[in-house]
Amino acid sequence: MEKLKKVSPFRLSSLIRLEKDPKLALQLFLNPNPGQTHNASPIRYSILSYDRIICKLGRAKMFDEMETILEKLKEDTRVIPKEVIFCNIISFYGRARMPERAIRTFHGIPDFRCRRTMKSANSLLSSLLLCREFAKMEEIISCFGNYGCPDVCTYNILINACCILGDLTNAWNVFDEMRSRGPLPNVVTFGTLINGLCSNLEMEKAIELKESMIREFKLKPNAYLYAALIKGLCKDNKLDLAITMKEEMLKKRVELDSAIYATLISAFFKNGRKDEVQGLLEEMNKNKCKCDTVTYNAMIHGLSEEGDFDSAFGVLNQMQEQGAEPDVISYNVIIRGLCKKGKLREANELFEDMPRRKCTPDVVTYRILFDGLCDGMQSQEAALILDEMVFKGHSPHPESTSRFITGLVQGGDMELLLRALNTFARVNLIGADIWRLIISTVCKEDELFEASESVSSMATE
Repeated sequence: MEKLKKVSPFRLSSLIRLEKDPKLALQLFLNPNPGQTHNASPIRYSILSYDRIICKLGRAKMFDEMETILEKLKEDTRVIPKEVIFCNIISFYGRARMPERAIRTFHGIPDFRCRRTMKSANSLLSSLLLCREFAKMEEIISCFGNYGCPDVCTYNILINACCILGDLTNAWNVFDEMRSRGPLPNVVTFGTLINGLCSNLEMEKAIELKESMIREFKLKPNAYLYAALIKGLCKDNKLDLAITMKEEMLKKRVELDSAIYATLISAFFKNGRKDEVQGLLEEMNKNKCKCDTVTYNAMIHGLSEEGDFDSAFGVLNQMQEQGAEPDVISYNVIIRGLCKKGKLREANELFEDMPRRKCTPDVVTYRILFDGLCDGMQSQEAALILDEMVFKGHSPHPESTSRFITGLVQGGDMELLLRALNTFARVNLIGADIWRLIISTVCKEDELFEASESVSSMATE
């Protein structure tokens, strides 16, 4: 019988890269030669093997397993890991909203015979920003001198933090400090600051900064920057200027994606310029920009707001014909529009038809329909939706709960009230104010004493 060849360190790293299942990749890493004898020498792991298994486990959010490999790496003194491995780990924890683990990883880097620089500091800042841990970011910033000089990436993260906090004054201060200290701003710097200005509808400053970026820094605006400007201009009801920006993109051969067209389509409907939407769609086709679900949903929203539900349904059918499957947002938009217009029967029919259309209602769907039925005083139908919603693990908004219970109490439908209370009590959705309202109302009528006893018993459970 031919003897099995031992897996080499180089071969192991290649096998880990090719293995799509992270659990199998972990088994392969821990036991690369399952048939070898006990006295055989163990495999000498390469830094590449460590890097690949750590990244594979991190992307799969198998953090406990990843930490086990890190302990193994710490004990493997032959290997000197590169800082980028820890940058990746910190980023994994940031995306998973686990800031404490990200901080612990950063502080533990020296234990692995590796030096911390601004690279890992930037990774930590970025992860803390994702987690909205602004106070902890300040602690890291106060120790910058230990890791080197802040670079353009550092300043971009800090500007982004200021913009998220809505503190544009400090964002400008960071930008000015960056210019005075040497790191040249890049497209990301301008894109971040312009996006912050647009979010606050400071459109003149945003456009002026874009021009300064081109004129003084010889940088070309990218699609992200133009998208922020177009979105801001549309929000600020400056549609003609937004169209000018779109034309500038075409002239400078900056690729327009479906999201930009969707923003413009929504703005056309909002500004009563529905007739111009067809021209945008033709332009998309000419530029080989395919309509996707986001674009179609913008059209569905605009048509639903106008009450043109026949056309909205037509867009749903067109989506399927064009291979862009409607998502739950597509249906939620129409159901919301139908409820607003008081077309509750049609809204309920579409809701019931969603499974046949291979789309599962989500918590937003249930809440939209429940609120619509409550507003339309259709208590029986609302109670049915409530039962199904709770069974599916969802719950209405607290204010919707109060409104529904108040309507039942005022309407005197005690049978439906007790049924609803049982449903709410199962998931602990009723506060003390609602119990007081129910008990005080029920106890006014002597013949309803038995019902008040039931309510009181549920309140004490």
